Amino acid sequence: MLKNFINIFKTPQLQNKIFFTLFTIVVCRLGATIPISGINTEAVKTLFAAQRNGFLDFLDILSGGALNRMSILSLGVMPYINASIIVSLLQGAHVIPYLDRLVKEGEYGRKKLVQITKLATLGIGIMHSFGLTVALSKMSTPSGMSIIVNPSSSWVILTVLTLVAGAFLTIWLGEQITERGIGNGVSIIIFAGIVERLPRAVLGVVKLVRVEELSILFAFLMFAFVLGVLVLVVWVETAQRRIPINYAKKVVGRKMYGGQTSFLPIKVDQSGVMAVIFSVSVLSAPLALAQFTPNWAIWNFPLTRKVVDWFNNSSAVYNLIYVSLIIFFCYFYNSISFNPKELSENMKKAGGFVPGIRPGEPTSVYIQKILERITLSGAVFVAAVAVLPDYLRTVTSAPFFFGGTSLLIAVGVSLDTIGQIESHIIMRHYEGFVKERRVKGRWFNIK
Repeated sequence: MLKNFINIFKTPQLQNKIFFTLFTIVVCRLGATIPISGINTEAVKTLFAAQRNGFLDFLDILSGGALNRMSILSLGVMPYINASIIVSLLQGAHVIPYLDRLVKEGEYGRKKLVQITKLATLGIGIMHSFGLTVALSKMSTPSGMSIIVNPSSSWVILTVLTLVAGAFLTIWLGEQITERGIGNGVSIIIFAGIVERLPRAVLGVVKLVRVEELSILFAFLMFAFVLGVLVLVVWVETAQRRIPINYAKKVVGRKMYGGQTSFLPIKVDQSGVMAVIFSVSVLSAPLALAQFTPNWAIWNFPLTRKVVDWFNNSSAVYNLIYVSLIIFFCYFYNSISFNPKELSENMKKAGGFVPGIRPGEPTSVYIQKILERITLSGAVFVAAVAVLPDYLRTVTSAPFFFGGTSLLIAVGVSLDTIGQIESHIIMRHYEGFVKERRVKGRWFNIK
């Protein structure tokens, strides 16, 4: 690890990518500190303190930590994630034939899908910003302090435009990280907001120990538990099932090719952090509806109050829905990113086969069965980690550093980013084996 860290500074291209990523993160964090015009910041702090680990804190994860300040970047990447979910579901369910055609049209189709996703992001962003603005005008702190200094129709319009512009700015910065930096830009922005909480959480635990509200032994056990879960998450996220593949020998001219053995790696958690992010985004919809319509009732049935009760972090309904969504999105992500039938056909064309399995359709069925079993075990583990810390926090009142959702996102993004850094380092070493020499105005590779 230390050697790879030193190699980063020996690779100018990789060094520039990392510095660009850090610079973009700083820009996002600065934007997250600029409050919306007309917002009572003291009332916002009081409101978040009263609803810690509640609905607002739930949405603050996807906003990259900007919502708890009611900044111009409060929407974060939430509209883009919701739009991506809708487009992916329509594409995976084959509801719109036009989307199916775009998937098969290569780079042109990919660009069209990106445009469609951004148009959907615009519509969802307008709805989100309008709902949030109306909710802010009606919300107040437990002591009766108003969130909005002077609500008016012009303020609503200006705030909606500001929030939508801030969302697209955040999305654009994320795209710049993906293209010119290291890691997935959207995930990196969410990761930065989560990591920002860590120093405050640690200082909060130290403060509780100093005032003797928390014993040193319990704090040590809590830290050991978090560390153990962290190690287990890293182990599962990097775990793979390797399917052996043999390649038949063939003679081309006077040379013999093939006869080699390789492996097809299938990750236990193929979806990585995306299933968790999608699930959190979907769960935010009913909570937002309940928050924005506090007195909604149907036939004298207090729908809003029931939704708030059902979707409380400690309720069985909330945990059951959350676990179900994570498992669903793990399978859904695999269905659109991993095609066993196409993989088996490519293996057959290359002369590859799984020992004991006939090439073609039997190989496809074999890989699909392994993928389903692996996905189930990985999805159950991810769901358990997502709900366990929140459940223990409710039962034991322990101030865990991270919730399960934050922990999974932080570990997933960290592993993905480290993997990309190592790939750049390996590419540099491979290029080092080839030397170039210029002879009579032309460049030649000399091994």
